[in-house]
Amino acid sequence: MAAAETVAMTTEEIEDLAFRALQNAGASEANARSVARSSAAAHADGAASHGLPYVPIYCEHLQCGKVRGHAALAINRMKPSVLVADAGNGFAHPAIDAGFERLVPLAKEQGIACLAIRNSYNCGVLGWHTLRLAQRGLMAMGFTNAPASMAPVGGVQKVVGTNPFSVAAPDGKGEAHILIDQSASVIARSEIMQYARRGDPLPEGWALDGDGRPTTDPDAALRGTMVPCGGYKGFGVALMVELLAAAAAGATLGKDASPFSGPVGGPPATGQFFIAIDIDTTSGGTFQGRAEELVAAISRQPGARVHGTGRKAARARAAAEAMQVDCAIVEKVRALAD
Repeated sequence: MAAAETVAMTTEEIEDLAFRALQNAGASEANARSVARSSAAAHADGAASHGLPYVPIYCEHLQCGKVRGHAALAINRMKPSVLVADAGNGFAHPAIDAGFERLVPLAKEQGIACLAIRNSYNCGVLGWHTLRLAQRGLMAMGFTNAPASMAPVGGVQKVVGTNPFSVAAPDGKGEAHILIDQSASVIARSEIMQYARRGDPLPEGWALDGDGRPTTDPDAALRGTMVPCGGYKGFGVALMVELLAAAAAGATLGKDASPFSGPVGGPPATGQFFIAIDIDTTSGGTFQGRAEELVAAISRQPGARVHGTGRKAARARAAAEAMQVDCAIVEKVRALAD
């Protein structure tokens, strides 16, 4: 197929467009801004599938009630180092933003702290959230569950979602030494959706159809199941995330959650779980030296790549010059904004 036409946009322009569309669809100013900022950051990170392409889905869900644009947010400190947030079936982003404002000082005071979020929704690029904790000097771990799209190895019934996890290690200079952000499946479901929109076949090994057979048809894949990364080990990662982001957070299990696409069902009410660690306390001040050694041992090998360096380079490019964004997606979001 011919390459899609693109238009040059800055991060600020992407954020403004997403903000206007979300507010026009029924999100409060604060909620729309929080989600729009994350959407723009996804493009800057080179993860465009989680940016403007998702905004029409967010708008549809605002209008049909799957996500509440004016949700009431509640955050409680349950124990000295434990925060629990109820997103009220609104967007995850405002709950994460507000939770982090309390989580950061708490982790620095206590040495380690956690934030559990329930009755939430898609949080976009998980690694963007853990990166923000690393930029404030904390080792961060993040988990988010999703509506079921993956069957156990040997089975055909969906039990858990693609269930990403992320780890961000601070470099002490406002960035991250290492940023791991990956789903428990071979590929994120949003990437399958991108292939379906373009009508392109999938690479082999990404998905199974409804009968559990390998498929390269993105529509069959969306009706079927995702393939766990690393077989049963990847499914084990998905279970770990499900235990933390859903069970431990008091959120809805992926098998019971309504999908993040389409108008069917009520609010997904899924969850997130974040752990923030003051690594100067736990390492006795030796963390940065050890992390630098680890990064050097990887980066000095020809062809090797340190997790997160691609996104860091993409952010630098986005800060210096406009990004190319699919024209069709821009026009679709602009219609919602106007």
